[in-house]
Amino acid sequence: TFAGLGHPVMIEHLKRLGVTSVELLPVQAFFDDRFLVAKGLRNHWGYNTMGFFAPEPRYGGQNPLYEMQTVVRALHAAGLEVILDVVYNHTGEGDAWGPTLGFRGLDNRSYYRLLQGGRYYANDAGTGNTLDLTQPAVLRMVMDSLRYWVEQVHIDGFRFDLATVLGREAYGFDRNGGFFDAIRQDPVLARVKLIAEPWDIGPGGYQLGAFPAPFSEWNDKFRDGVRRFWRQDAGMAPELSRRIMGSADKFDHDRRAATASVNFITSHDGFTLDDLVTYTVKRNLANGEDNRDGHDDNHADNMGVEGPSADPAIRAARALRKRNLLATLLLSQGTPML
Repeated sequence: TFAGLGHPVMIEHLKRLGVTSVELLPVQAFFDDRFLVAKGLRNHWGYNTMGFFAPEPRYGGQNPLYEMQTVVRALHAAGLEVILDVVYNHTGEGDAWGPTLGFRGLDNRSYYRLLQGGRYYANDAGTGNTLDLTQPAVLRMVMDSLRYWVEQVHIDGFRFDLATVLGREAYGFDRNGGFFDAIRQDPVLARVKLIAEPWDIGPGGYQLGAFPAPFSEWNDKFRDGVRRFWRQDAGMAPELSRRIMGSADKFDHDRRAATASVNFITSHDGFTLDDLVTYTVKRNLANGEDNRDGHDDNHADNMGVEGPSADPAIRAARALRKRNLLATLLLSQGTPML
């Protein structure tokens, strides 16, 4: 809950870690997917937004907005910034067989990218539909939503999920497209932190390093290169040197600083740090998707035994590997993300 995040014990834990910013997975109001409900499950992450101007009720008790404002004030008082992971690439209405919850019933052709004369939805986000930010009403909605969170909740920045969607014009991704122009000239939004997840599954979807300043970007080249180096894959020293030095091959243009590279070893996607040194393959059977979800290639190394081990030598090797990975993250040029 928001109140849990703002508890003094939690804030003290964050300060003891030495972090400067807290990034929250989506907290804008979202729905549980139909296939999850059918299995008796819930959307645990929040990447299924429908209420772009409201905090998720399940996190907020009797007054979610007040509780969210309160936790932001508490984090600010402790010297911590608050960054929101936001999902403006699709909505919770899903594909052509999904429910009509809002935008589909309001103006389907304007809000969504459609195919085959409007019968089907473009699926650049992999979730059934894709918002069309080339439409003025959609772009205005997104800008109004972003300003709302800054002005009413005092959010310090945003991480844009599948951000390539936001810059995809009719002819493809455009780093000078309408969304980027609008956000850079906005007097409210131009002064907050802007972080892109620079890929989606649409045409030309991988755009690492292509976003305009002042955007920073999640750097999966860093993630994979560092994982593979410490796994002792052959020939990885040159790749590691590029990543340690701020990934200039991707970001050294248009007066972008090395901090434009958001470096990470793990995120909410894929293995945790402990998984990375404990398993070689994923085991997501408990969520009922037959282990099909998520990446299969995690560049992981179980250090000789698959799964938990009581062997002191294995445990020591795993602990050392985790320290090596974190040290590389914290000592590299760029912005480290835990």
